[in-house]
Amino acid sequence: MATVVVRGNRVFLENGDVVPATVLVKDGTIEEVRTGQACKAEVPDVPVIDCHDLLVMPGIVDSHVHVNEPGRTDWEGYETATKAAAAGGITTITDMPLNSIPSTTTMDAFNFKMEHAKNQCYVDVAFWGGVVPGNQFELKPMINAGIAGFKCFLIFSGVDEFPHVTEDDLHKAMKQLQGTDSVLLFHAEVDGTEPDVSSLDPIQYDTFLKSRPCSMENEAIKLVAKVCLQYKVPCHIVHLSSSEALPIIQEARAQGAPLTVETCHHYLSLAAETIPNGATQYKCCPPIREQSNQDKLWQAIKSGDIDMVVSDHSPCTANLKLLEQGDFMAAWGGISSLQFGLSLFWTNAQKHGFSLQDVHRLMCQQTAKLSGLTNRKGCIKEGMDADFVVWDPSGHLKIDKSMIEHKNKVTPYLGQTLQGVVHKTIVRGNVVFDKGVHSEKALGQFMFRNHQKESGVAKL
Repeated sequence: MATVVVRGNRVFLENGDVVPATVLVKDGTIEEVRTGQACKAEVPDVPVIDCHDLLVMPGIVDSHVHVNEPGRTDWEGYETATKAAAAGGITTITDMPLNSIPSTTTMDAFNFKMEHAKNQCYVDVAFWGGVVPGNQFELKPMINAGIAGFKCFLIFSGVDEFPHVTEDDLHKAMKQLQGTDSVLLFHAEVDGTEPDVSSLDPIQYDTFLKSRPCSMENEAIKLVAKVCLQYKVPCHIVHLSSSEALPIIQEARAQGAPLTVETCHHYLSLAAETIPNGATQYKCCPPIREQSNQDKLWQAIKSGDIDMVVSDHSPCTANLKLLEQGDFMAAWGGISSLQFGLSLFWTNAQKHGFSLQDVHRLMCQQTAKLSGLTNRKGCIKEGMDADFVVWDPSGHLKIDKSMIEHKNKVTPYLGQTLQGVVHKTIVRGNVVFDKGVHSEKALGQFMFRNHQKESGVAKL
């Protein structure tokens, strides 16, 4: 018997249709989806969440989030990050292995991170591990424990405790990952092609942009394609910024490389030409590039060359952004946008001819697949987790500092008016966010890659 019912006049079904429907939920799982005349039947003695004419979609899965706890909890923590996620209609995040201390590069560090996350998460949380020099024999134990996959850097990561890997390190890691269902994520930039900008004004955004040219991404992606083809281990390029790399990706895929690609809200909504000098809240790596580059990224999403869109929520304390000095070269690189990803994408996607079905594919299905959660997340159908975002795609919101749930409120989106307003977020049948108010308790759970429900859940 159902334990809660979610009903609405606009429910987004697995096949992409938006129709009146009643969703019966039992113990956090979708038990039945009723449409047509059947959806009008009453379900006696069961609480009903009636969404009326708001759109009921599968909850957003953001597979690229830096929570930073433990160790840098003043940058961001599980409570604030997951509250921000809930406010943005995100029902699952996958947490990056840095910038926490320790980084998630060993089984002990993985357990330590989960211990810190307990009782704090308002949405479900999966975890990425890290590949660093010398930790190749740590990978399989973490895979067996259900880690979503692994991330590495091909350039200095920004923090000493997460060193970048060489090509030799990659070969060692790839040999361990072969034959598993895991995936290796790449921060794809390498040193060697960047110009010397030390004589240029660091307050000028163009100085920073010149310091991280497309060639740094292009050369790194050539290496990713090479090892991906050699080992046939699934590989994933995080935060693609350079449209120049798209032909490299296309060629590798044509040769059989199991390679996926993401880009981020900031690369699709911001352009170098409009970034004020000294406005270091816009700094990230790789950098936000020119409008012409952004246009090509949108085309690549349309063509399927880019598989998904994520936040890469990478906050820090305000002082590290050096807002008063405005020094792009010295400021921390990272953009905070977790709470506003759905609205950011929808606002800009419509201008490029994208539909709600595209939102579902790019921000629910593909991100769940990358994280190994397709047996639980990403669509509304029987047997899946009862995760929903209830929102108004035609509504508008203006981003004000007072509404931001992230721990640190520095973001380039302050003052922007966006389209798409989240009214309610439901995680496994539990309302965790309702018109500005979060649930009293943190009701999130840990998610583990491709595990069955009975063994793949740890209560927080």
